[in-house]
Amino acid sequence: MVDCDYCGQSFDGETAYLDHLADSHEGELGAIDQRRVDGRASDDSDGIPLMAVAVGIGAAIAIGATIYLTFWSGGGNAGGVEGASLDGSGDSETLMSVQQFPSEGDRHVGDSREISYAQSPPLSGSHYNTATEGGFYQEPQPAGHLVHALEHGAVVIYYDENAMSESTRTSLKGFASTHTGTWRSVIVVPNTNESADSEFVLTAWRHRMYMDSYDAQTVFEFLSEFLGRGPENPVRPPVSGS
Repeated sequence: MVDCDYCGQSFDGETAYLDHLADSHEGELGAIDQRRVDGRASDDSDGIPLMAVAVGIGAAIAIGATIYLTFWSGGGNAGGVEGASLDGSGDSETLMSVQQFPSEGDRHVGDSREISYAQSPPLSGSHYNTATEGGFYQEPQPAGHLVHALEHGAVVIYYDENAMSESTRTSLKGFASTHTGTWRSVIVVPNTNESADSEFVLTAWRHRMYMDSYDAQTVFEFLSEFLGRGPENPVRPPVSGS
């Protein structure tokens, strides 16, 4: 069964769910769901259209080229996918589990003010006057500074220290060293929530994705979708359907 994130109804399969999104939630969909609806196969088709075959072959070639360039050529400030240039948007299938939440506001408050957030880790809301700078942190950072960074367009990645391997640590440091700057930084911090639902949590302004085991390609897709697209000063063009 597939549950609708917008109204809570349940559906027997992905096709029925996407048809429901198209029929009942037009204008409400986030960019990822809109692309899934736009790209769904027609129920009236008895086979795979030749155009779909051609697109599939082209996609396979493109993916192969991307894998070669990513893992053998490298790029940016780090080798492999961590240093590769971002795509215009993330892969919708990879990002199917991204959750979107209503804004809790964007008010600035004094750094001594205690702030409560509806979500943990926080995804929006009141925040302090300064933003956390991009980088890999071994110590927790104040939520009020992290939320300000999300407003700027940062992606904050939370990790469970017990789930960290040396290769994972190296990969996360690679992403943080590649994507820097006020409006498109990657911030990696330990998760202070001892009852967290996942070992790794990817966050952007109003968006969250759990990652039970570390996967660099999933991080890359999340960054392609959200990095640099914060509400205060987007420095990357919006994705299709947003």
